[in-house]
This record gives sequence, C-alpha cells and structure tokens, in this order.
Amino acid sequence: MSSKISILITILLLHATCAGKAQDGLSTDIRLNQTGFYPRSQKVAVITAESPAEFYIETIGEKKKVWEGKLTDYRPATFTSKKTRIADFTSFQQQGNYRLVVKDLGFSHPFAIQNNVHEAVAKGSIKAFYFIRASTALTKPYAGKWARAAGHPDTKVLVHPSAASAQRKAGTIISSPRGWYDAGDYNKYVVNSGITTGTLLSLYEDFPQYMNAASWNIPESKNAVPDLLDEVLWNLRWMLTMQDPNDGGVYHKCTNAKFDGMVMPEVTKDPRYVVQKSTAAALDLAAVMAQASRVYRKFDTEFPGLADSCLNASTNAWQWATKNPEVLYDQNKLNAAFEPKITTGAYGDSDVKDEWMWAAAELYLTTHEETYYKAVAMLPDEKMPLPSWPQVRLLGYYSLARFSEVLTGKAKEDFPEIKKRLLQTGDDLTRKVDLQPYQTVMGQTAKDFIWGSNAVAANQGILLLQCYRLTKDKKYVFYALTNLDYLLGRNATGYSFVTGFGSKTPMHPHHRPSEADGIAEPVPGLLAGGPNPSMQDKCQYPSAVPDEAYVDNVCSYASNEIAINWNAPLVYLAFGIEALAGEGR
Repeated sequence: MSSKISILITILLLHATCAGKAQDGLSTDIRLNQTGFYPRSQKVAVITAESPAEFYIETIGEKKKVWEGKLTDYRPATFTSKKTRIADFTSFQQQGNYRLVVKDLGFSHPFAIQNNVHEAVAKGSIKAFYFIRASTALTKPYAGKWARAAGHPDTKVLVHPSAASAQRKAGTIISSPRGWYDAGDYNKYVVNSGITTGTLLSLYEDFPQYMNAASWNIPESKNAVPDLLDEVLWNLRWMLTMQDPNDGGVYHKCTNAKFDGMVMPEVTKDPRYVVQKSTAAALDLAAVMAQASRVYRKFDTEFPGLADSCLNASTNAWQWATKNPEVLYDQNKLNAAFEPKITTGAYGDSDVKDEWMWAAAELYLTTHEETYYKAVAMLPDEKMPLPSWPQVRLLGYYSLARFSEVLTGKAKEDFPEIKKRLLQTGDDLTRKVDLQPYQTVMGQTAKDFIWGSNAVAANQGILLLQCYRLTKDKKYVFYALTNLDYLLGRNATGYSFVTGFGSKTPMHPHHRPSEADGIAEPVPGLLAGGPNPSMQDKCQYPSAVPDEAYVDNVCSYASNEIAINWNAPLVYLAFGIEALAGEGR
C-alpha cells in the first residue's frame, strides 16, 4: 500500500469517527422543538451524546453568539442505557432566529424565539383537513402544488347486505358525499369521525374568541363563519348522510370492499358501500350532533335549520341505540355472513359504555333534559382513560367541565368528583416530568408508545389544558407545552412529527396522495403516528426501543401513517396553547 493511500485512509477514518461532532456541522444529537419558543416560556434542548458541558446560542446567518450556558449532569434514558443532558436557556428571551451550539459536537436545527411561535403549526395542522377532503377538487389558490382532482364523489353508494333493511334493501343506492378521508386510505368511518369532530368542536367551545378570528385560506374563508366551523361542517354534513332516516340507525362506515392501492383518489373506481349499523356509530353521532347543535345555533342566519337538523339526528340516533344497545361491529362475523367481504379498517369496539356516557353528557348539556344524564352511570368506576377512538368517556367529562357553572341535578352533584379525578390524572401525568431524560410528559412509561402514540402525546396535552381551565394554575399549560415540544422534535427520534414543520420531518408518510402525487414533499400539516414498538407492519425499523421505534417509510402504517383522530388533538393542543399565550396566561 502506498504512503499516499495510507494517509488518505487515515483521514477518511478520522472523518468518520468525528462525524456529527464537528463544530461547524449539524448535530442530530441536539433535540429541541424545531419550530421554536415563546420569549417567556421554558426553552430546553436535550443532548443525546457525550460532550463538553458548555453550550451557547447564536444567530442564524451572522453566527453571532448571544447567550451561553452549561449543560446539566448526565441523566439516564428511560428505556436504554443511553444518557442525556439538558441545555436550559429559558432566561434568554430576545426574539429572533437562532441555533444552539455545543462545543465539539455541532449545532442544532434552527429555531425561532417569538410571540405566536406555534401559530403556523396550528394553522397547518387544521389546514391539513382541507387537503384530505373527499368528493371535491383541491384547487391551486388553496392547495398550491398539492392541488388535485376530485375523488370519491360518493353520490352512488350501495347499501351493503349487512346494512340492508325493509326500506333500504341490499344494493339500494344512496348519496353520502363529503367528509374527510380517514387516514392513509380513502374510506370514511363514523366512529373515528366521532372523536375527531368532537375534539375540533371542543376547541371552538373552549376558545371561541380566538377561533372566531383564526383563518387559514380555505374556499370558505371569506364568509361570515369561522374557518374552523366551515371545515368541521364538511365532515358534519357527511356524517348526517350516514344516518338511516327510516329508523335513526347509523351506518358504521362508507368504504370500498378493500383498500385502494397507492394511487390518487380520482383514479379509484371500485364500488363504495355503507356497511352495518352499529351502536358505537349511533352514539358517536348522537354525541357529535348534540354538540354541533349548540355550536351552530349561533350561526342560524348562515345555516338556517342546521342546528335543528343536528339535534334531531342526535335524538333519533339515541333512540335507535336505546332499542339496539349492543349491536357491536364485528368484521369477521360480518364477512362470514355477507358478500362482498369488507377488509378495510374495522374500528370495532367491544365495549360502548363510554359512548353512552359521552352521548348522554352532550344531549343533557344541549337539551337541559336530565333524563339523558340519568340514563347512564356517569361514574361507573374510578378509571380516567385518555381519549382515543374506542374510549371517549373523557370527552363527556370535558364538556361537563366546560359548562360546570350551569349544571343541575345529578350532573351538579357528580361534578365535584369528576373535577377531582381530572385534576388527579393531570397531577399524575406531571409528577415526575422533571426527572425524565427529555423533560416531557410524554414517554414516562412504555405504555405511551402504542399505535398512534403521537395522539397520546397530544391528548395528554389536552387533558392538562382542561386542568388549567378548571384551576387557572399555569403549571398545567407549562407541562402541556412540553408535549408540543415533544411532537415538534424534543424526542428520542429527533423528528418533528408534523409534515412540513421543522427541519427534520416525515417525508414518506403512509398517506396515498402524498405517495402518489409525484411531489417530493408530502401534504403539509399531517401528524405521523409516532413510535410504536409493536411494529405491526413488519417494516424494517432502526430500533425496537419504545420511544425510538419509528421509521419514515411509506410501508410503515404502524408508525408513519396519518389519521384524522391524531391530527385533531394536535390542532387543539397547538391552538389552545397559542390562545393562552396570547392571553398572557
């Protein structure tokens, strides 16, 4: 071997050894919120590699050092032998665009310090719902380079044999347009629409003044209705079509028999079906329509009769459910009895006690009729399960808390206990955050990392904001913000999980339009599912560690799919924190 080749190899080996540690290079071992920080909020970065203790903040561009500090001592990671250190620069409040530099390690992704720092994320995550509208073309003035043709008009949907009735026999054609595509696929599911729509309506009810003023360039933006309610209405009108007017029952989903391929929506031509009525679908619709009736009642001029239609749909669905209290959707049994077989998302729920609770609470609050509240056990046990599509109990509790000052009868009697349990749950979530390697509420236990773990983070944040609304204790907003920091980059993967927001974001989500449109960047504002050590998709993951089990690959529907019930709590969390930051807390 010549001396020149030997020297070259030595240089290359040294370069490889020092990769990620060069002073003038981006370091993936510096994890922080890639969007940025409010001037007066906590500002934290996490260092995941060995390094000297010194760090500093410098401006973008001229690289002017503006603040310096020292890292904390090492602390153990929760699920591995790795150690982390914390860079806390909370006291630095000067607005601008910066990066954090660690001596001999490198610099972070850029971030901003400014007021309204999460406004763009909030608006991007709700604008994502426009991008996933069914039955309409997305035009360039609103969709930009993601403009596309209309798909799935759903004006000629077939009644599946499992949904047949005397008035609507199998093969009957009904119209069921609009709605949002549920996830990475092109189907529409009432159960998942329930928690999604309820969460967005709750955002409006909790922060009406802020949401009345918020706008993000959708076709309806110039009318007299808040953009949030215009967007929700696109899905609400579809949900109304899923109710059989003959008996009040609600079809479980509007779907193909099997999933479409990775193609654009206008390409698909397979028949669409409404499939079996279910108790869960009926109660979810009853809850959403009761809440919608309250909200849209304020817009009777813009939408004449809508509030009444929603309330009628709600009471009719409730009545159907009382006559059919345990019609559970079991796709395997359905496919054993009927053709064509349905193999799209099941959303089967084997326990609908929580749906009864949510529907009862919303109908009571809208109608003021205590018979609804008394019809179910609102405190059946001491459990306080975080909201998810099969578990909606807390949505009812949140609404009762929202109107706690006007509760009557049994609801008024029960509320002190509901409030106590909500606050206990919030306190349990925050008790040991300061000891965690990433200083976030999310990730204190491996149980947080399930399919859709990022929705767990967002829903934890919502619960904490509800605790703040009950107490006005700012600590709850502080801890809720740690989970927004988590979603935007301060986590064990180093990703900002919201497409298009941050420097390291998912580029290959399991989302058909993003994969099939020929555009390098995915549709913006979509929240990826997040780390999921169960890895049901059998893709190749870089790690099986609970908080690292994520891969940015379109094959990974278990960690990298998108879904409306994951985006909705992100929308609530980001807008809620923005609204409270604007109030100065």
